[in-house]
Amino acid sequence: MADIKSTNAPADEIELAKEQQQEATPNGYHDVSDEYPAKKRKNVLFKMDVRILPSLMLLYLLSYIDRANIGNAKIEGIEADLEVPSNWILEKYFPQRPSIYIGIITVLWGIMMTLHGVVQDFGGIGTVRFIMGIFEAGLFPGAVTVLNKWYTKYELATRLALFYTASALSGAFSGLLAYAIAKMDGVAGREGWRWIFLLEGIATVLMGIITPFVLTDTPERRPKWLTDEECDYLIRRMVAQNGGESANKEGQKLSLALLKDVVTDWQYYPLVLCYWSSTVPNYGMKFTLPQIITNMGYSSSNAQLLSIPPYVAGAISSVGFNMLSDKMRRRSYFLMIPQALVVISYCIITPLSPHIKDYIGACFFAVILLNIGVYPVNPGTSSWASNNSAGAAKRSVALAYILSLGNVGGIFASYIFIDSEAPGYRTGFGVSMAAALAGIFAVAFLDFFYKRVNKKRDQMSIEEISEKYSEEDLARLGNRSPLFRYTR
Repeated sequence: MADIKSTNAPADEIELAKEQQQEATPNGYHDVSDEYPAKKRKNVLFKMDVRILPSLMLLYLLSYIDRANIGNAKIEGIEADLEVPSNWILEKYFPQRPSIYIGIITVLWGIMMTLHGVVQDFGGIGTVRFIMGIFEAGLFPGAVTVLNKWYTKYELATRLALFYTASALSGAFSGLLAYAIAKMDGVAGREGWRWIFLLEGIATVLMGIITPFVLTDTPERRPKWLTDEECDYLIRRMVAQNGGESANKEGQKLSLALLKDVVTDWQYYPLVLCYWSSTVPNYGMKFTLPQIITNMGYSSSNAQLLSIPPYVAGAISSVGFNMLSDKMRRRSYFLMIPQALVVISYCIITPLSPHIKDYIGACFFAVILLNIGVYPVNPGTSSWASNNSAGAAKRSVALAYILSLGNVGGIFASYIFIDSEAPGYRTGFGVSMAAALAGIFAVAFLDFFYKRVNKKRDQMSIEEISEKYSEEDLARLGNRSPLFRYTR
């Protein structure tokens, strides 16, 4: 509760805010979309999707292919430590040009990637891998920050899902690359694995160089591919959503007080459990799926190819679930259903996996079902966290904080799938199922809490709000403000 000021918020301003909430979306912001023709809105969104998403998706694809090829999820520990400071740097020094920051870290991790192909011992591999992890850590939270500067609350989940499909497609694409490596071994006197690092590293460096030129940072930069009318509309709708503050405002105050506000906002910790319900099964399966398929009796090359369909199914489900989430303006349902599918998949594969060759069809179906459940969760959780964080600076830091804690699941996954337990993996399967169940309970709890808080705030009168809070209080409280409505 904020301290009561001697200068309270004027009742007419509170009344206007309350009236706007009656016209607002369920999250409590005034939607200006109706002031702009539907056909033009669709055209603007199409332009944004074509010009913003592909470059971000390609960057994420390159990042994830690298992780899959190195086959070591322990790098997630580096990301867990560095995502928050990375986004802090982005917001403090590149608030208007995040593309420059993303381009810089991409070039640097691409250089490190290339060095993987020339180092001669394990110590060298470990060193360049560690340094590369430092630069890679900023990509995902930085990309989410860019998307938050363009898309409104109920457009975000779909775009995050499209962006996140790069991780699903990387599972399929890395399988194709691994298949191709066998054909490259010995070319120019180099082993096949060295070629893949060299080629991927060069491609990553080139992508980093062109990123600041192809990725438009904010609508306020008025890119040539948008008309002035379209730019004005995009700016106004983001200002309306953020309660009068531009999503691209320069000089956001980043301080220890802001970090404390994020760390002490307890709603973020159930969201971390939501991430774990995805990251634990996802990373574990990413590094064990080819081995599971090999245990079905297929050759290593065919196992790489057969790992493609589950990831394609995951990409499709990610986009589908999150499109429905945006359309229905509801997050919780479209997180719990995929999490339930993860639980069901483990209920199928856990008892059958010790005899996997006798139940190939059922086990392969369970693997596909697992990917269908895993991939919608991360973009859904990111959009939910974004929807319920008021203020551009807090939103950016909160997303990085949640992602950093969420990536701890990658550390767990690298230890719980024990080679000696193959093909049963009872520890890995059991912990992954528990993570999915914990995610379901976390989502249900948050949904109940948000419903209760929204109902309580709806019951507050204009006079009561005006009496208790000044205008400065209401702005400072953010999502704790009685004018804020949580997305469920």
